[in-house]
Amino acid sequence: MTNVIEVKNLTKRYRDTLAVDGVSFSIEKDTIYGLLGRNGAGKTTVMSILTAQNFATSGDVRVFGENPYENAKVLQRMCFVRESQKYPDDSTARHAFRAARLFFPNWNQELADRLIDELQLPMKKTIKKLSRGQLSAVGVIIGLAARAEITFFDEPYLGLDAVARQIFYDRLLEDYAEHPRTVILSSHLIDEVSNLIERVLVIDRGRIIMDEDTDAVRDRAANIVGDTAAVEAFVAGREVIHRESLGRVSSVTVLGALTPADREALQAAGLDVAPVSLQQLIVRTTQHAAGSQHPSPLDEGALR
Repeated sequence: MTNVIEVKNLTKRYRDTLAVDGVSFSIEKDTIYGLLGRNGAGKTTVMSILTAQNFATSGDVRVFGENPYENAKVLQRMCFVRESQKYPDDSTARHAFRAARLFFPNWNQELADRLIDELQLPMKKTIKKLSRGQLSAVGVIIGLAARAEITFFDEPYLGLDAVARQIFYDRLLEDYAEHPRTVILSSHLIDEVSNLIERVLVIDRGRIIMDEDTDAVRDRAANIVGDTAAVEAFVAGREVIHRESLGRVSSVTVLGALTPADREALQAAGLDVAPVSLQQLIVRTTQHAAGSQHPSPLDEGALR
């Protein structure tokens, strides 16, 4: 596959805060990525640098083989939908879409009109009077209708209800199938987007801790459940990333695919195997990476 983004040893400091810590990764053409991690992990900083809205302290970034900074030829091929996108106070959604149509050469007005109707977006209200969900709808519509070669969605669904979020997911997949492009989706609703994303990039404390195909990640861990003694005997020597116990019953999450022999041993020991969702795996992996020196628990809903 062709890489449209190459990042090498990217570092970003804000005075005493190390927001991004020497990360290196590549983004493939025509692939949907999930850029996942906790609040403050560095996701938005990375996307801002890739779209030339922020500066790296050190490292190298190449988009379509070029430095994106002050590079109009590169920037018009990308669309960045920010969580906190700002618009002029007196502008309406119609004004925002007209401006987007002028900037993005692949803009599709038919798709924009369909989304306006499906998301029930009021077109005559000024943007400053829109609700949080309606403001998110403006960004979602721009991100999809722009049909940019690379589109970044930074928490695009904030304030959208479940129906509106599903419309976004459905239209994203539908339009991606007809007009392939590279999509980087930052989200903390991991289970909701897990069926969308083809590759997972997880950032924790400014470092990449996971960069894998989603299908490979799903087979990477398992929950072993049953009598504590039997569970501990089975997981001995394996990489354990989480333990829970209640009385004489334990649930232990282990990394590594289970072999047919493992499954026979589990059945013989009377142990159950429960699947690990993508969200659970990322939560547990992030906890595990933090280590015992950082014992604060991680709430799954706080992943962003």
